Amino acid sequence: MDSSKEMPVPAIFPKGEKISGGGIVNDHFTGTAWLSMLVPDDGTYHCPIYNVTFEPGARNNWHKHPGGQILLVTGGRGYYQEEGKPARELHAGDVVTIPPQVKHWHGAAPDSGFVHIGITANPGLGDARWLEPVTDEEYQKLD
Repeated sequence: MDSSKEMPVPAIFPKGEKISGGGIVNDHFTGTAWLSMLVPDDGTYHCPIYNVTFEPGARNNWHKHPGGQILLVTGGRGYYQEEGKPARELHAGDVVTIPPQVKHWHGAAPDSGFVHIGITANPGLGDARWLEPVTDEEYQKLD
């Protein structure tokens, strides 16, 4: 990793498993990211909660959640963008509430790692619908 890029330190929750490099979930990310399920959707709580760590420049594809999503930013610098709107820069302590069926993406800034807790709202309404990647051209307009 380039020494001019930094990952957020210290981590509050476990970094988890690497989710880039192929496979069904991995195809939804550009760059390297990690996932740690903190509260699985096992039928007990019906509220999946997960820690996602993005390497500098990493981001997920455009996607929608049938029941919405909540992001709690715990470290680094990143972005959240809804389709047709300007991107919002995110820092530790920011909260993003994403309404159901709103097309969006989120990920790290080019020069910083980024960590957030994701909460899937109303998971009984269905899984995220993954769409096209955020293009390099779209992403490079942010910084």
